[in-house]
Amino acid sequence: MDWRSSIIGFKNYLQLERSLSGNSIDAYVRDIEKFTQFLEVQNNNKSINDIKLQDLEEFIGWINELGMSARSQARVISGIKAFYKYLLLEDLVIDDPTQLIETPKLGEKLPIVLSYEEVQTLIDNIDLSKPEGERNKAMLETLYGCGLRVTELTTLKISNLNVNAGFSKVLGKGDKERLVPIGEQALKQIAIYRENIRSHLNIKPGNEDILFLNRRGAMLSRVMVFTIIKDLARKIGLKKNISPHTFRHSFASHLIEGGANLRAIQEMLGHESITTTEIYTHLDKEYLRDTILQYHPRS
Repeated sequence: MDWRSSIIGFKNYLQLERSLSGNSIDAYVRDIEKFTQFLEVQNNNKSINDIKLQDLEEFIGWINELGMSARSQARVISGIKAFYKYLLLEDLVIDDPTQLIETPKLGEKLPIVLSYEEVQTLIDNIDLSKPEGERNKAMLETLYGCGLRVTELTTLKISNLNVNAGFSKVLGKGDKERLVPIGEQALKQIAIYRENIRSHLNIKPGNEDILFLNRRGAMLSRVMVFTIIKDLARKIGLKKNISPHTFRHSFASHLIEGGANLRAIQEMLGHESITTTEIYTHLDKEYLRDTILQYHPRS
């Protein structure tokens, strides 16, 4: 089997058997295509069965010379390993040359987090004299109040909101659904936006159930949400490099600081592994120190 048909088969496997999202599948395919590009550059015409560990090590050296970060290199290697696991599963190869690849060591990189005061200052500085101001305030309250990813925010549906119960159904990574609590402040601002702004929009067909819309009545792009947040940060002179994901990090960190259960936060964030959630326990060293001083019997 040649590279092209193998990649198509791998893509179908990820979609049908692993049920991965389109974005995840595209990322895996790009990782394999980087390797095939390397083979082309090196005039290496080896078939999939002929690839050896040395070929892969030379490829890693190549992407390292191109300036790819250790984290990005690790992701590419992970993609190639997944590809060869698929090939073994389908009996398309006899050996797996990726077994002995060493993944670049990653330093612990803690996410940027806003303090509660910084979150409040950002929201307070939204210009409510403009129609999009009420929408932007509702969006930021929802981002921070629910810990959503930016795509989960832009695709949030009105039909999935249960205002009375204070919950929303959210479609996360891999098209997995989860229930997320929505706080009073977010619900209040959503109601204001829907009643005073959204109800007056000329909504484009197919967007009737999407909660947050642009001025033309269509679903907001991810880029637009990034731009709104970056502009607000500049407006208040915030030095941190923030994005929509910063509100998700802050949501988790502030819950942990308040004593919330790690498993509950894992469920709300939609993390498959508790280890992903545990990174937030390392964020506020001052909080941890104060907690020990206050509660430890030896303190």
